[in-house]
Amino acid sequence: MTASKTGPGVERRFVTTEHGRIHTAIAGAGFPVLLLHQTPRSWDEYRDVLPLLGRDFRAIAMDTPGFGDSDRPNGAPSIELWAETALALLDALQEPRAAIVGHHTGAAIAVEMAASAPARVRALVLSACPFVDAARRAKHEGMRVIDEVETRADGAHLTELWARRQPFYPAGDTDLLQRFVVDALRCGEMAAEGHRVVNRYRMEDRLGQIRCPTLVIAPTADPHVHPVAPKVAGAIGGSILRELSGGMVPLPDQLPEAFAGLVHAFVAAHAAKS
Repeated sequence: MTASKTGPGVERRFVTTEHGRIHTAIAGAGFPVLLLHQTPRSWDEYRDVLPLLGRDFRAIAMDTPGFGDSDRPNGAPSIELWAETALALLDALQEPRAAIVGHHTGAAIAVEMAASAPARVRALVLSACPFVDAARRAKHEGMRVIDEVETRADGAHLTELWARRQPFYPAGDTDLLQRFVVDALRCGEMAAEGHRVVNRYRMEDRLGQIRCPTLVIAPTADPHVHPVAPKVAGAIGGSILRELSGGMVPLPDQLPEAFAGLVHAFVAAHAAKS
């Protein structure tokens, strides 16, 4: 492992796994909380959340394979492969059990982790989780995804990428959009492919297999996921649904204190003390 410091109390390191080198950012000590980002972001989505959770937990944000600084996956990208990689990371960090927190794409990965390795997941937080079933797969088959832009010599694709995302971000918040664009450019074609990976996932086969305590967070101003949050929560026995008023697509870095507060309270009550 190699490590470097960034921000207050956050350590970045590369961790070697059977699926390649995975880049992580870690804050604090105690019960582990693994944070999984949306497409096409990186650990940076949790930049402001990490120190907050790190006050009481070992907060670990990883770059999904092919995103941020993590290696590209050896096989075809899939939610199943990304979940296997996240579990391999926990193995390398010597964490047999953890609370898993996922946002958008990260929530789909978290679903697969909880369904495929129930003994490893003590608690689950699904933030802005899509509901992927046969109807969604049919609807999105062959459709252009939001971050799919054609590279052009004059750089106009950068403006197009910005404009396609802007309606789903707080008005005038150029910092959040710049952080998104940086991550999108770094991962290249995975910026679009990550969305297709989610749309191929058979989530409806997995939600009912989740047995751990589960919190579903529904950002009220995220039109992609807010309408389906009751379906996600309803498919998981005993889950809790909480709306977060004003939350948009970039929820963890838009409202880090509110997001971290919900995660902290749930993990403290359902995982860290069990």
